[in-house]
Amino acid sequence: MKVLVLGSGGREHALAWRLARDPEVSAVVCAPGNPGMARVSRCVPVDLESPDEVLSLADRERADLTVVGPEAPLERGVADLFRASGRPIVGPSRAAAALECSKAYAKEFMRRHDIPTARFVVCDRLEDALRVVAGSDFGFPVVVKADGLAGGKGVTVAASREEADAAVRAAMEDRQFGAAGTSLVIEECLTGPEVSFFVITDGDEVVALSTAQDHKRIWDGDRGPNTGGMGAFAPSPLMTAGLVTDVLDRIAKPVVHGMRAEGRPYQGFLYIGLMLTPRGPQVIEFNVRLGDPEAQVVLPLVDGPIAAMFLDVATGRLRAGRVSEHSDKLAGVVLAARNYPGRSEMGHEIRGLEAAEAVEGALVFHAGTREVDGRFLTAGGRVLTVVGRARSYERAIETAYESAFRITFDGMQFRRDIGKSIGQLSNG
Repeated sequence: MKVLVLGSGGREHALAWRLARDPEVSAVVCAPGNPGMARVSRCVPVDLESPDEVLSLADRERADLTVVGPEAPLERGVADLFRASGRPIVGPSRAAAALECSKAYAKEFMRRHDIPTARFVVCDRLEDALRVVAGSDFGFPVVVKADGLAGGKGVTVAASREEADAAVRAAMEDRQFGAAGTSLVIEECLTGPEVSFFVITDGDEVVALSTAQDHKRIWDGDRGPNTGGMGAFAPSPLMTAGLVTDVLDRIAKPVVHGMRAEGRPYQGFLYIGLMLTPRGPQVIEFNVRLGDPEAQVVLPLVDGPIAAMFLDVATGRLRAGRVSEHSDKLAGVVLAARNYPGRSEMGHEIRGLEAAEAVEGALVFHAGTREVDGRFLTAGGRVLTVVGRARSYERAIETAYESAFRITFDGMQFRRDIGKSIGQLSNG
């Protein structure tokens, strides 16, 4: 089987890496890819903003299956075009991608289908949003979310009315997130540990992939602004077999069946961001693809023929059951550029990659990198994800940091407390 992977980040590197290890896969092609992906696949240029160009590439490559990494091509309708052309693809239609591409749609959908989530108000005008945070019965802290795609940075947890006002004005008045902030979702702030819950579906059957826990804030101790993710570990020690079944029955399956009932059948990966509250699991958000950096710690856990399962998702033949998982634990640390999550510095040489990869149990996934004359340079905010794999969480974390400390580039920043909460979570 020849598989085309769309994207160029750490998530896509993990997908390419895992698919390349599948005995049923004869070749992996990545578009546009990155220097790390080029070591496990062939990379070709493509404009992911153009579904027609992507389809032409799949035709030329005679790809048996296409797997979409990022959300932007899905919002552009790449899956619709592929399905109309009879080409198998893992990824939801443009209409179904609204679960991520519009926070307002997702919240209204959950209300219609009685899926547990925080109370909320949708505001389309600045004055309405300011009035809601001023007189909100949600109290403080309160959550302010840009409706559209904002690269994982469109959410503010405001501790006071002043912070909430500033978040509203930044989105709707200053256009900090562009068109994504035209509408806002203002909602109550839930409390409890967060868990990332991943499923795959062919639009009918729903199968749990794995779970993980992400670290969103830029600095240790969950301080500073939100990012796309600074590290993760998997699987989540909080997700017992009973809790997994509960989330599947009360959240994942009703979402998929509800989308089909509304004429938006959903095929592909579905990320469910959960808050484990005293009232039970509540949905924080959906992503219509694998998370990043969660994919880097989840995909190495998946056992068995992953490409065949993806093809079943794309062709409506997914069988009920659970994905077989290795018993290992994984922890991933994101190495980011100076000033991330703001405008990041780029073009600095990355040293120590070979030494990092030489650590037993370590994996290094590229995200924001480029190669010039045999040298690897920084080319994005999140540059690398360094993953440790071991029989225990503690050793997996030690491995990840042992590997990460061997890498250097000017301005490198990373959290030093990834997985620190695991002991408390397991005992709590």
